[in-house]
Amino acid sequence: MGQKKLIRFAELETFPHVLQYPEDMKGKWKAWFGNNHLITLELACGKGEYAVGMGRLHPDRNFIGVDQKGNRLWVGAKTVISENLKNVGFLRTQIDRITEYFDPGEVEEIWITFPDPQLRDSKHKKRLTHPKYLRLYNRFLPPHAKIHLKTDSPNLYRFTLKVIELYGLFLHEKTDQLYAQTNLSPELQIKTHYEQLDIAGSNRIHYCCFSLTEGLNNEEKDALLKEWVFNEQT
Repeated sequence: MGQKKLIRFAELETFPHVLQYPEDMKGKWKAWFGNNHLITLELACGKGEYAVGMGRLHPDRNFIGVDQKGNRLWVGAKTVISENLKNVGFLRTQIDRITEYFDPGEVEEIWITFPDPQLRDSKHKKRLTHPKYLRLYNRFLPPHAKIHLKTDSPNLYRFTLKVIELYGLFLHEKTDQLYAQTNLSPELQIKTHYEQLDIAGSNRIHYCCFSLTEGLNNEEKDALLKEWVFNEQT
């Protein structure tokens, strides 16, 4: 590991607003933030641009960026310190352990911003909008809570829309050309480091917002989703 990463990892240990694989945090977030506001999660947050940007926009709400990569979290964590943002924190952990940290109703909203689209068919279950993950989020989200996906990957966007259709989830909004829309909310105008890289080379940002329903519990449809994934690429 490079010296720069070692310095960042050591510094992360000293940041009071960064928790790394904590234990026994369920039901304690209000005390940790020192207020009664509900939480918005940014999953696979990378450098935390959305958590930080939302924290600036909404001082009356709490935001937590979640990622496994401490070197990336350090960037957002330093911004929080420099701007003295009291409503933004970071949780270092794997997304598939997310239910270990939140009680039902503690989180009011989820943003998934430019995650790894896991383009190989064999890895479709690692996509953060796969029902496997949505069922985890459903264990702590309140009814009708919104999940936002923002991505430059048309593959992940189409996959997510298929999940919404197949499992009967509630679609609030969708667009395959976000910045062609007028009157965008300030939240949708926040840009992450990975968005600006345009890794997909599409010059097009896809966005959808949806809520979970009871249809998500139909695990028999997982096989149909898998079949669709493999047929989509042939």
